[in-house]
Amino acid sequence: MSVQQSQPLEGRAAVVTGAGRGLGRAEALELARLGASVVVNDFGQPGRDGSGEASAGPAEEVAAEIRAAGGQAVAHTGDVADHDQARTLIGTAIDTYGKLDILVNNAGILRDRMIFSMGEEEWDAVIRVHLKGHFNTTHFASVHWRERSKAAGGPVYGRIVNTSSEAFLAGSAGQPNYAAAKGGIVGLTTSTALALAKYGVTANAICPRARTRMTEDVFQGFQEPADGRLDPLAPAHVAPLVGYLASPAAARVNGQLLVVHGGMVAIVERPKVAAKFDAAKEAFTFEELDESLSPYYAARPPSETFAAAEILGLKREKD
Repeated sequence: MSVQQSQPLEGRAAVVTGAGRGLGRAEALELARLGASVVVNDFGQPGRDGSGEASAGPAEEVAAEIRAAGGQAVAHTGDVADHDQARTLIGTAIDTYGKLDILVNNAGILRDRMIFSMGEEEWDAVIRVHLKGHFNTTHFASVHWRERSKAAGGPVYGRIVNTSSEAFLAGSAGQPNYAAAKGGIVGLTTSTALALAKYGVTANAICPRARTRMTEDVFQGFQEPADGRLDPLAPAHVAPLVGYLASPAAARVNGQLLVVHGGMVAIVERPKVAAKFDAAKEAFTFEELDESLSPYYAARPPSETFAAAEILGLKREKD
């Protein structure tokens, strides 16, 4: 990574959660490359590496990498799913850089099981880290932007990039907790986009597909190219979109959901009404619903649900 001057995010301060490895790391490095000062968040304390030597921990390692390239970065090792620690995270950006301009929510975990095998702890843990973690940081960032806007008497600069997943769009059968959390994040994003627009803040969600430590089991059947080409599942495919959404260039992009991987970005359309039926009188009866809905669904393939499995087939068209 090399930090250049006069970049689109120069003078901006950013927080990236889950940024010690994988997607978050690539996103933090990209924001720094574009000129932003970054708070690199990753849960966990410094420890020891495989050789037994003292390790600064992944968050500090990424922050040090940014500083070594000429950028500005500090590490934060708190748990974003803890309300008070999320408050401290946002406060770290404000105390260090005088403000917050960009929030990238990426932190997450997996606890994959089918719905009939999943335990309460596996459900709660994933909802807590993904959905509550997104809420916590967004809440404190929004308080900051609202206060700044009131003090300025007009809109300020604010960008939120949230991380959803194709598991929500396609209805991943083995990930009911993860799919539910990621669907909730989309709802949180669209609500936030409408609530904060008047303050100058945008909120968008991405559905990235990338090979990371968290997803190594998910993509274990997909081999990296052996001919030196960039892995289609490399986080490097995702980070530039995050940089764009965080920039002034994306001022008119708000409340959107985008799928990104392997040199491709797809804009997901909002849900549309497929059919509508009206009661003959004030309210439906069971018999009338049976007469209206049963023939409609009889004509549709049983596998055609609200889930959009075809999104999993999206890929970059070859030259």
